[in-house]
Amino acid sequence: MSQTLTWGILGAGNIAGVFARGLTNSKTGKLLAVGSRTQESADRFGDTWNVPRRYNSYEALLADSDVQAVYISTPHPMHAEWAIKAAEAGKHILCEKPIALNHADAMAIIEAAQRHDVFLMEAFMYRGHPQMQKLVELIHTGAIGDVRIIQATFAFRAGFNAEGRLFKNELGGGGILDVGCYCTSLARLVAGAATGKSFADPTQVKATGHIGDVSHVDEYTVASLAFPGGIVAQLLTGVQVNAENEVRIYGTEGSITIPAPWNPGAGQTTKVIVKRHGEVSEYTFETEDLYGVEADTVAAHIEERQSPTMSWEDTLGNMRTLDQWRAALGLTYATEQPDGPGQQLPVHKRPLAVRAQTIMKYGSIAGVEKPVSRLVMGVDNQTNWPHASVMFDDFFEQGGNCFDSAYIYGGGLCEKMLGQWIKQRGIREQVVILDKGAHTPHCNPQALTSQFMQSLDRLQTDYVDVYMMHRDNTAIPVGEFITVLNEHKNAGRMRAFGASNWSMERLQEANDWAAAHNMSGFSAMSNNFSLARMIDPVWDGCIAASDPEFRAWLEKTQLPIMPWSSQARGFFTGRARPDDHSDAELVRCWYSDDNFQRLDRVNQMAQQRGVLPITIALAYVLNQPFPTFPLIGPRLLSETRTSLPGLSVELSPEDVRWLNLEA
Repeated sequence: MSQTLTWGILGAGNIAGVFARGLTNSKTGKLLAVGSRTQESADRFGDTWNVPRRYNSYEALLADSDVQAVYISTPHPMHAEWAIKAAEAGKHILCEKPIALNHADAMAIIEAAQRHDVFLMEAFMYRGHPQMQKLVELIHTGAIGDVRIIQATFAFRAGFNAEGRLFKNELGGGGILDVGCYCTSLARLVAGAATGKSFADPTQVKATGHIGDVSHVDEYTVASLAFPGGIVAQLLTGVQVNAENEVRIYGTEGSITIPAPWNPGAGQTTKVIVKRHGEVSEYTFETEDLYGVEADTVAAHIEERQSPTMSWEDTLGNMRTLDQWRAALGLTYATEQPDGPGQQLPVHKRPLAVRAQTIMKYGSIAGVEKPVSRLVMGVDNQTNWPHASVMFDDFFEQGGNCFDSAYIYGGGLCEKMLGQWIKQRGIREQVVILDKGAHTPHCNPQALTSQFMQSLDRLQTDYVDVYMMHRDNTAIPVGEFITVLNEHKNAGRMRAFGASNWSMERLQEANDWAAAHNMSGFSAMSNNFSLARMIDPVWDGCIAASDPEFRAWLEKTQLPIMPWSSQARGFFTGRARPDDHSDAELVRCWYSDDNFQRLDRVNQMAQQRGVLPITIALAYVLNQPFPTFPLIGPRLLSETRTSLPGLSVELSPEDVRWLNLEA
């Protein structure tokens, strides 16, 4: 049975009132408190909806220990901050759609819910209507054959108000986030049902539309989506156009129409109409209060911490699609820019700080005075500010302080993102920057200097902690490289330097030459090093250090290695199977009999220790008899989270040898 919940409403606007009315029809929920920005508005709302406790701040509402669940009804840009703070306060969360402005902020909310073990659901109330369950059933049973085209429309013409949330860029205005999110979520629901899944993400998103000259938001727009299985969708939304606001689905044998898909009122009769080979079938439903149903859905799934009505992965996929829709129009919000309002702070709007409970470990690199986190975040995929800032903030809060980038990553954009973040957060002396340059074909002393000076400019700093040559050029004597690197080190532009993708022989030659000429040598290196043997270089010029001879040399010299692809680019995540050749690069670089034997042993040990296989694979790199600082390349916050436990797994020398088929 569903448990009863005492609710607090965070925000006192129109939608908050709609939810308050819904709670009066809920079987499980009781409205106890409201929090607003002023006592006057809290009291007004409380008088209207008979709310016993009225707070003049959101913080005070979250501090009420009798409030078990909160409904977040603030404007879009405030959702992430208050959902995270609600999770930290131990409250279960129903957050009005869209859950955040973008996919990055949505990730941060979900990670907070996971970390604090609370329920979280994005409030798409239409998903709880019986007609949606019937729709999925009809698709599953092939009522219209194979689904081919989905048409979903949700738009309205609002009176223009330059300061209102619908027409204000700073408030996340426009049709896509306000009501286009419904169309997107339904298309993904139907495409998923048609392909045997709970939802499906589009493989392509294209769009046209009108962005207002004054509002700078999408006032009306149409998107075309392509899904697996040959399914296409046409979505129409807007805040300056009237539309029929219905759903039509066309298949090989017929069609389905839902005339009132989004928000039928309590007591209203709705229909799902099926036409097949000239015959018409109608399924009718009497609507309950959808917001009351929504509250009951939260109560019913509290123990699972999420609901299949709108799961976390469904929410993330929907937000990613909305990001793509806006990107197709060239629409960004002011708060998504590095210099935008509030961007000096993380999404939770507190100063950046390492969390009290962190398992991060640290080591040292000669020449670098700061401790260096044993895990290093790769900065090679963060090309927009929301994604970059959320990923970097989370890694720093987890205790990570070392970031790896390069002159060539993102055409320089990745260095710029990292530099902008460090400047915005004011943490230059708290982080270790590992930067690389002089990649083939520009691997020579002159290009090294030219690129390095550009990198410093992009990074907005006068020095890097560790500089790595990205490649080697064996046509140039090692002394020429060592000389120019010492010049930069002596000038204070780098604290230490090293080499990436150099052979063992050239590394030794370079350090011998440096010692003979009373100069600094390489303090670290960055070749591939992982449990899985790299069969074929991932990129031209790549060199691995995983073979026995190289490992023996590292153990003898104790030269720290900061290895890339330390987790073999996903080989140990479940993606690699001998019969699965869908990922051509994974097959080319990592598929071999001995690697699959290593994978079997990783799976065995992971099961014995109750951890993920990827955790064992990373622990192998961390537990070597020489200093290692593995580079990880998470694209998602969940990937950072699942990498960290590798720090806590202790492997004996015998364990290490066994995993590597040496025992």
